[in-house]
Amino acid sequence: MSESQTVVDNLLGKITSQGALVGIIGLGYVGLPLALAFIEKGFRVLGFDVDPSKVDALAAGESYIKHLDPARVAAAAKTGRFIATTDFGRLDEPDAILICVPTPLTPQREPDMSYVEGSTQKISARLRKGQLVVLESTTYPGTTDELVCGILEKSGLKSGEDFFLAFSPEREDPGNRDFGTTTIPKVVGGVDAHSLTLAKALYDQAIARTIPVSSARAAEASKLTENIFRAVNIALVNELKVVYDRMGIDVWEVLDAASTKPFGFMRFNPGPGWGGHCIPLDPFYLSWKAREYGASTAFIELAGEVNVEMPHYVVNKLQLALNERGKPVKGMKVLVLGIAYKKDIDDPRESPAFEVFELIRQLGASISYHDPHIPRSPPMRSWPHLKVMESLPLTAETLAAHDAVVIVTDHSVVDYDLVLEHAQLIVDTRGIYRKAHPKVVKA
Repeated sequence: MSESQTVVDNLLGKITSQGALVGIIGLGYVGLPLALAFIEKGFRVLGFDVDPSKVDALAAGESYIKHLDPARVAAAAKTGRFIATTDFGRLDEPDAILICVPTPLTPQREPDMSYVEGSTQKISARLRKGQLVVLESTTYPGTTDELVCGILEKSGLKSGEDFFLAFSPEREDPGNRDFGTTTIPKVVGGVDAHSLTLAKALYDQAIARTIPVSSARAAEASKLTENIFRAVNIALVNELKVVYDRMGIDVWEVLDAASTKPFGFMRFNPGPGWGGHCIPLDPFYLSWKAREYGASTAFIELAGEVNVEMPHYVVNKLQLALNERGKPVKGMKVLVLGIAYKKDIDDPRESPAFEVFELIRQLGASISYHDPHIPRSPPMRSWPHLKVMESLPLTAETLAAHDAVVIVTDHSVVDYDLVLEHAQLIVDTRGIYRKAHPKVVKA
């Protein structure tokens, strides 16, 4: 038996016996649920994060992610099998290391791989024989076997022999009550056959179903395809919204009718733009990489252009509605309802609300917001100059004190009857008010 086969067998034995120590870099919306999944299956987990407040919260058994049941975090802490740390010098301890860090875009809409590169360099500095490394961050095809592998092999160890490398895209959907980390099938692609075997075996211990593919590149492409599919269809209904509005047709009525067809139609709803950590970013990752191969992605880029323009469309609707009431936007007070990127969660990443904020501010209006899930607006990478604000209470007095309300996120717990009764003007981007009303402008 070769030395590399012995290394594989030893690691495989640790994984299948649940004796492997699982390391997770990045304890956010992806990494923390993944950590809980492995702990609840009997594994020990060593979590790494640069934010000491997260480490302190987990040590105290407290959750900082609203949609995660706090009881799960408390139970994980009590097992004694979950340790969180800011000490990346301990990266030689885990048998498997899962990288769950952000992959944002630069201001030029090119991939910002600094978080992946930084994490991989820290692993490389402590890499030892017999470790499995899996990248979960959404990225362009070739990241794992080119960028990550190259950095790791600077350690002097060889991929597929001394250490093993794979890609398995996160598929988290915060707030989804039907599917969670352990019930969403997991796509797994290895840089080589040994890496695929080990990565699949690891996820088999915690996830209900794993889907092996031929390579890390195929796994990377599968994630991009999922999100580009959504991005393109969101753009389609957003464009239809604009067209039908000019024709005097209610897009929501049209979608309700089209949705009755039992085949050949999948419903997507229009909105004020796109948001979240995937949909606004991932299409540009593929567009950027495609240029290396001399391929154009006109269809994908057109969808991006449509979705990026939606906040401008919403604010234009607001401006026209105020003008019709004899009010200039300058000097007006505008209340934004909802700054999370989708309903019933506390995640504001890439939310169109921040673009709406900025556009309204540029027109000279003052901005406030109410979001029952986000009491304080966090600093945003893409909007560093926007001031931090506190969520206002949603009362009759608050509503009446503003010249207009813009519904950006349709949280279920908001009292929309109260809004309709006391708001002076409502710009509805989510189809809350289906019947025509003199106070409501559909956007």
